[in-house]
Amino acid sequence: MKRIVVLGAGSWGTVLANVLADNGHEVTIWARKKEAISEINQQHRNYAYLGDAALHPNLKANASLEEAVSGKDVILLAVPSHAMRDMLVQVKPYVHADALIVHATKGFEQESWKRMSEVIAEELPNWHDRIVVLSGPSHAEEVIKRSPTTVVVASSCQHSAELAQTLFINSYFRVYTNPDVVGVEIGGALKNIIALATGLADGLGYGDNARAALMTRGLAEIARVGSAMGAEPITFVGLAGVGDLIGTCTSKHSRNWRAGYAISQGKSLAEVLSEMKMVVEGVKTTRAGHALRERYQIEMPITEQLYAVLFKGKNPKLAVEDLMSRGKTRELQEMAQGW
Repeated sequence: MKRIVVLGAGSWGTVLANVLADNGHEVTIWARKKEAISEINQQHRNYAYLGDAALHPNLKANASLEEAVSGKDVILLAVPSHAMRDMLVQVKPYVHADALIVHATKGFEQESWKRMSEVIAEELPNWHDRIVVLSGPSHAEEVIKRSPTTVVVASSCQHSAELAQTLFINSYFRVYTNPDVVGVEIGGALKNIIALATGLADGLGYGDNARAALMTRGLAEIARVGSAMGAEPITFVGLAGVGDLIGTCTSKHSRNWRAGYAISQGKSLAEVLSEMKMVVEGVKTTRAGHALRERYQIEMPITEQLYAVLFKGKNPKLAVEDLMSRGKTRELQEMAQGW
């Protein structure tokens, strides 16, 4: 049994805490809102994010960072990408010297466009070889029902990855290890761009052919970025790549897909984000993808067109037309650039 704190009481943080509690660990969820703390401690629910789904009765919630983090063996970060650095600054004084740091956030830091493990390593430099990323196709709405789910944990240190694997793995939550931290983080983040684009295309009624094309060509864009940043190409045909891409682009549970669909129906980005009431990481990640495209001089036509729709007011139908009217090229030649 390990003493674990989960920072972030959203749907994903709560569900991962539930998995760990199912595995017999002593788990505390840190949350800001008094209502959430009361629901978790007294009713074993998190209504705002998981409805009436029952949580493990041994789960506890706490509003005090010092109490929640001090003395814990494992720190699991499940906060939005834009909040990661500030959270690390706050908890650093309380993190145990031997603690394992796991993060389950899919995105980039704004402006610097750094991956989450890079942000963690900057704020917690003494824990560099004890940082692990968890990613893969895993909708919280299904994991809370204990539906079969597979994910991957990645770390530069094999021992740390295996520790995380042992913490999470059980009969419904299968965990693989991978040494490619860069690839796992890139795949987990950039697939949200393609999910937004897929939701938009579905909303326009373009059907299965368009969805398949977006997912396939989107994977090529993800691979090109990953290769430029030092990822292992094989990672993108694994759980954090094509696996997460399929799950996010085809599911009613995907916030990014739903946001893209809503925009296709004529709603503004501001309206969509206000109505969702949850973080849609793909919006911020589209900014990051656009910046990385320019930094590395990479061909990312889907990202380019989605950026124009989200932030420049481009008509979605015109964006699709521009994608389809690009100059002729060879598929394998383009794939070779990415792989």
